[in-house]
Amino acid sequence: MKSKNVGKVVCSTLSTSLYALALFFMSCSSGGHGHETHKGMTLEQKRKTMKIIKPKRVSHTRSHIVNSGSIPEIMALYCPVKELEWCENWLPSVVYSNSGLVEKDCVFVTEGHGEQTVWYVTEYDIDKGRVEMVHHTPGRTFVKLEIDVKPLTDKTCESTITYTMTSLGKDGDEDLGVFNKEFYTTMMDSWAKASNHFLATGELLKGLPNF
Repeated sequence: MKSKNVGKVVCSTLSTSLYALALFFMSCSSGGHGHETHKGMTLEQKRKTMKIIKPKRVSHTRSHIVNSGSIPEIMALYCPVKELEWCENWLPSVVYSNSGLVEKDCVFVTEGHGEQTVWYVTEYDIDKGRVEMVHHTPGRTFVKLEIDVKPLTDKTCESTITYTMTSLGKDGDEDLGVFNKEFYTTMMDSWAKASNHFLATGELLKGLPNF
């Protein structure tokens, strides 16, 4: 799953500090969906205050063959806890989960370069072979990760992985520049090698680029 800059970009490429989340919920409780300072503003004043910006965004998709796993076995890898076993640079600082593993509405936090990224699992459906999660790094990027796994044979599947990254500012613009097709292709090749190796041997494959 990666996302730290690009490591946030993608290591293993959302993050919001828990403090920022706390401030958000405090603001909601004190003023509905907004803030106390917005009370009394006319509709026209609100429209003038609100910014609507055309997003700077990139999206990449790549598929690979998984040679040694059924859909349930492959889906189990896409988990913030399980990923420790097959992704060398993956280490969440906290995972919020009823089951202790990945599940719908699971929340987890990763850290890197002095920033926190908060991840939220919006969909996890083994029957459909579908995973979707988002992650946010405040003032930097908002990223959506989509994974679709389809069976080819009893023990061979195709995994299609899509990352869509939206910049939230200058730092995010820099991340978009790094997160190009070449970077993504290298990262996905490493993802395929690491996951196939783990499913076949149960061992971690180290030293892979962009992963």
